[in-house]
Amino acid sequence: MGKIHTVVLGTAGHIDHGKSALVERLTGIHPDRLPEERERGMTIDLGFAPLVLSDGTRVGIVDVPGHERFVKNMVAGATGIDAVVLVVAADDGVMPQTREHLEIMDLLGLRRGLVAMTKVDLVGTEMADLVEEEIRETTRGTFLEGASVHRLSSVTGEGVEAFRGALESLLRETAPRSAEGVFRMPIQRVFSAHGHGTVVTGIPLSGSIRIGDRLEILPPGVGGRVRGLQAYRETVETARAGHSTAVNLSDVDARDVRRGHVVVAPGFFRPTEMIEGRLRHLARHRRALRDRTEIRFHAGTAEAIGIVVLLDRPAIEPGEEGLVQVRLREPLVVAPGDRFIVRLASPLLTLGGGVVLRTSERRLKRFKGLEDLTRAEKVLDDPGGRLEENLRRRGSLPIRGEDLARETVLAPEAARARLEALAGDGKARALRGDLWLHAEGWEAAIGKVRQALASTLARTPHRSLVDRLVVREGTRLSPEALDAVLEDLASKGEVSLVRGTKVRSESHVPRLSQAAEKASRAIPALLGAAPYSPPTPADLSKRLGAPPAAIAEALEHLADEETVVHAGPDLFVFPAAIESLKRAVAANIAAGGELDIPRLRDAIGTTRKYLIPLLEHLDDIGFTTRQGARRILKRGQAPFPEKGSGTVSPERGSGTVSPERGSGTVSPERETEPDPRETEPDPKGA
Repeated sequence: MGKIHTVVLGTAGHIDHGKSALVERLTGIHPDRLPEERERGMTIDLGFAPLVLSDGTRVGIVDVPGHERFVKNMVAGATGIDAVVLVVAADDGVMPQTREHLEIMDLLGLRRGLVAMTKVDLVGTEMADLVEEEIRETTRGTFLEGASVHRLSSVTGEGVEAFRGALESLLRETAPRSAEGVFRMPIQRVFSAHGHGTVVTGIPLSGSIRIGDRLEILPPGVGGRVRGLQAYRETVETARAGHSTAVNLSDVDARDVRRGHVVVAPGFFRPTEMIEGRLRHLARHRRALRDRTEIRFHAGTAEAIGIVVLLDRPAIEPGEEGLVQVRLREPLVVAPGDRFIVRLASPLLTLGGGVVLRTSERRLKRFKGLEDLTRAEKVLDDPGGRLEENLRRRGSLPIRGEDLARETVLAPEAARARLEALAGDGKARALRGDLWLHAEGWEAAIGKVRQALASTLARTPHRSLVDRLVVREGTRLSPEALDAVLEDLASKGEVSLVRGTKVRSESHVPRLSQAAEKASRAIPALLGAAPYSPPTPADLSKRLGAPPAAIAEALEHLADEETVVHAGPDLFVFPAAIESLKRAVAANIAAGGELDIPRLRDAIGTTRKYLIPLLEHLDDIGFTTRQGARRILKRGQAPFPEKGSGTVSPERGSGTVSPERGSGTVSPERETEPDPRETEPDPKGA
């Protein structure tokens, strides 16, 4: 087949002004396909025909109905066209649908076209001059202002060849539609072909497909594979944006599909009932457009009933524009940059139209929070800008690159390249797992962590450490974002990470109350005196004559400083006791293959009240693990742990403890053989 110029031409104009006859004269194909259309001599639905240019290049023509009752079909056909021929009959002049079609084409963003004055064989020159003057008056202020007006007759052929030449020049000068982006095609027709199954036709707005690709039809969500493709009635291997295309789909029942549905690449589009955009109210109306007006919303080939909520003004006066949110009764598929038409629900009257800025899942409040929408409008024609804006909108909530691609409707490889460019410019931050934050979100996350640490330590000035979970609850950050921020702050020396679960602010100096300060000096010795049956906080309060709050404050401070270990509820022990307990547990397991709790209890001289929480602490820190009712050393642990900072004799009895931070020894009542692996002398010379 000949080369396809990826530009689609459309017709527009009043009923019975000769649109279909002109298409037939140019292409040799009458676009009316329905029997009732031929019987009544009136176009009811969309018609299609290929126009062959002088060099054999093909261009698709979409012929639209001109009757006011079928404006919704006209709007459906206007989707995807790049240039238009406005048809005005010389014996009739400009009529209501001439004006309405011109308004609709203008609202849909068309910027190229020309005018065909048909039926000149029925009037004289003077009448044709008057009609041409009327046409120029009508098109003033529109995209067709100054467009050439061609006088012709589809019956006699007068002026047709000159018109064909002008039309060919227009089409060659019209920029072809890009095939970039993700495939999307609003469905104009659907039918079953004998021996082939379901066929859907339309004009792809973006992307390309080939035989074998998997596609999805939205909103119903049915999917199938491409069995065959045709462009301009010729079989092809691929189809792309700007081609008038027929797609034969497997595994799709034609009864599940209708005009208004959209064929898309899977995973990128989502039906929505709320659409935000900029709406222009037509200047010819005498009344302002009021908030919550019930409307018919036309986008692509779809139509849905809804209301229009005015966001930035009390009303939109004729000829003015405003930001709106359209709330629909049923979902449809649109994308940023799509043009839409708004008509009054009843009576059927075109109110205006505009451009989709974004879709949403929440109702916007009037006059509030419109900054994001304004920014979205500024980057509407810039895919990279849209991606950055979508990333910025998420604040400090990271998003995966592939999810951001779907949200922005960009091919994954294109989204990846744009993200890396943003990162190179310092506008985006990559986290582990292909997660991304905008630079503003990253700075916000850092600020949240700093604030959470500062506010927590302000409430508990005696603490040195803040639990990582407390920081997360205070910031509402995802685990990935919190990890990245803490690692960044640690690399800058602002914080240090302790045991993976605690955060130390290096600028914070703990401050204890006088009573807690005094208690903190006495507590280590009392705990070391009974390493495996230490006094509880209540016992310490009685023995030291200190308020329970002061004891709690002192114990939290000592635990943060690693002078004591918080091993369980109301159980605080000296670190050296934990190290010696590890040795005792390892020896016990080595002797019997698994832990013998009664033997261990007797060996260290304690009771189950203390032993069970201590053993659970060893489980928590990864020294031991439970296998059903058995407890064994966790894989990777040596039979005897590496040397600690002191020893505790596993014999009955108690000893004394050196109360230095993070270290200490317990002197047993009876002598024991020293561990030959000990390389440092006991601080007390034992």
